[in-house]
Amino acid sequence: MSSIQSNSSANETFVRPATFFLSGLSNVPHAKYYYLFLSLVYVVTVLGNSFIMCVIYLSRRLHTAKYVVVFHLAFSDLCGSSTVIPKIIDTFLFEHQEISYEACLANTFFIYHFLNIQSLTLLVMAYDRLVAICFPLRYHAIITKPTMFLILGVMWIYSVTYFSIFIGFLNRLSFCRSNVIDSYFCDYSLLNKLACNDNSINILMIKICFGVMICTPLMLIFVSYFCISLALFKIAHGAERAKAIKTCTSHLMLVAISYIPYLSSHIAFLTSPIHPNTRLINHSLTQTISPMLNPIIYTLKTEEVVQSIKDLYKSSKVSSAVQMKCRRNSNLKLQV
Repeated sequence: MSSIQSNSSANETFVRPATFFLSGLSNVPHAKYYYLFLSLVYVVTVLGNSFIMCVIYLSRRLHTAKYVVVFHLAFSDLCGSSTVIPKIIDTFLFEHQEISYEACLANTFFIYHFLNIQSLTLLVMAYDRLVAICFPLRYHAIITKPTMFLILGVMWIYSVTYFSIFIGFLNRLSFCRSNVIDSYFCDYSLLNKLACNDNSINILMIKICFGVMICTPLMLIFVSYFCISLALFKIAHGAERAKAIKTCTSHLMLVAISYIPYLSSHIAFLTSPIHPNTRLINHSLTQTISPMLNPIIYTLKTEEVVQSIKDLYKSSKVSSAVQMKCRRNSNLKLQV
C-alpha cells in the first residue's frame, strides 16, 4: 500500500493516495483462469469487431447512414473492451495491482465514457429503425450520412463533457480511510465510499449517471419500438410486416444483451445482498460479453452484411485467380 499525500487549496485540504490497490476477486481458487477466459473474450472481441468494421469499409453497398452507426458501435465496443480487459490482464495476471491516483481517474473516465457511447449508439440505431418503418418514403431524406456524423459527433462531445465533470467531482474528494478498491477497475461508486469528506454531490452524480447511461436511452428505445409496433399493425400484408420485423430483430437482440445484465444486477443489488465476488464477475461479464457478441449477431442476423461478406469473398477469389494466371503467363514468357 502506498503512503497518503495531501494537496492543499485555499479553503480545503484534499487528502489523496499516491496509488490505489485493486483487490479483484478475493479468496477465489484458480481466479487466474477466469482472467485468462476474459483474455480469450478480448481476442474474439477484437477479431469480431475489426472484421465487421473491415467489411463495412470495403463493401460499397454498406456505405450508408445505417452502417455508419453499425461501424461506430463496433468501434465503441472495441474501445470499451480495450479499456477494461488489457488492464485486468496486466493487473491480475502480472500482479500489477497498484494504480496511480491519476491513472485511476483516467481509467474511470474512459470506462464510463465508452459504456455511455455504446448505450447512446443503440439509441441512434433505434431512431434509424423508427424512421425506416414509420416514415419509409422519407427515410433517405431524413437519415443521411452527414446527419449521422453530426449526431455521433454531438454524442461524443456530450459524453466527454459530462464525464469530465463527473470525474471533476470525484477529484474533490479526500481519501483518508483506505486506498483498497474491492473491484477490478476504479469503480466510481466504490471510490466514493472511500471518501471521508462530504460526498453528497457525488452520490447525486452516480444516480444521474445511471439515469443518463441506462434509464433514459432504454426508455427512448421502448418509446421508439412502441411507435414501430403501431406502424407495423397498419401494414396490411403479412409478408411486408414480417420483413419489417426482421430488420429490427438484430437491434433488439443487441439491446437485450446490453441492458438486461445491467438492470438485473442493479435490481439484485437493491433487493438482496450480493457477495462481492458475484458482483465483480457479473459486472465484468456485462462489460465484456456484449461487445464480443454484437458483431456476431450482426454478421449472422443481417442479410446485407452476410451478402457483402459473400461478395467480398468472391471478389477476393477472382482477384487471386487473376493474379495466379498473370504469374503463370509471366513464367511462360520467361521460359520462352
